[in-house]
Amino acid sequence: MFRFRDKTLAEKILAGIRKLNLGSLRIMHVCGTHQDTLVRFGLDSLLKEAGVEIRQGPGCPVCVTTDREYLEAAVLAGKGKTVATFGDASKVPCMNGRSLLDLRAEGYDVRVVYSVDDALKLTVEKKLETVFLAIGFETTAPSTASTLLPEPPENFTVLTCHRYIPPAVKAILKMGEVRLQGLIEPGHVSTIIGVKPYVEISESFRIPQVVAGFEPLDLLMAVYMIARQVAEGRAEVENEYRRTVR
Repeated sequence: MFRFRDKTLAEKILAGIRKLNLGSLRIMHVCGTHQDTLVRFGLDSLLKEAGVEIRQGPGCPVCVTTDREYLEAAVLAGKGKTVATFGDASKVPCMNGRSLLDLRAEGYDVRVVYSVDDALKLTVEKKLETVFLAIGFETTAPSTASTLLPEPPENFTVLTCHRYIPPAVKAILKMGEVRLQGLIEPGHVSTIIGVKPYVEISESFRIPQVVAGFEPLDLLMAVYMIARQVAEGRAEVENEYRRTVR
């Protein structure tokens, strides 16, 4: 792990970005873990000094779940169902400003779980009519599917609110409100879907994309790869995270 945090190599990559002499570069990522790495290791300020601005995209599962979907979960709780979901999702205002946690304080049966397996276990052991509010992108959808494939008990249902990353990225680019020169795509999502789903985006919008891992050098290298594409007039999908993504 520590080799992906090597300070000397990081300085060399930053020097390579500056050497391309692109002036300013605006790139968007779509992953909360990428944002955490950028801030925690001070990469955002280092990249700004190199003329690169990193924007946050739609990488938060809680944020991209609609008000209507949260409201549906609240209505089901009001009908006597046990609603199970993740902690962050339970705090979102959904019914006249009240969150699922607020509804629990009023007597509704809302449970915070760490996984869909916890929700299923709750259903079996407590014999409850349980609805699991399933949120997230390609990384969490497989775990939901794996629970449903073996035919779970009839008193267990899923309110699925999963999302795909590529359509979300396309929607932002179609708006045309933000000028972007590149996209950093999430490594964990790409481990599941590969790199092909991103090709159409680069071809349609003429924008470079790089699939990146989550260590500091992963992100710096992804930025360099995008900058190099811009300098060479290319708009392709490249894979920095080859140790995991195929």
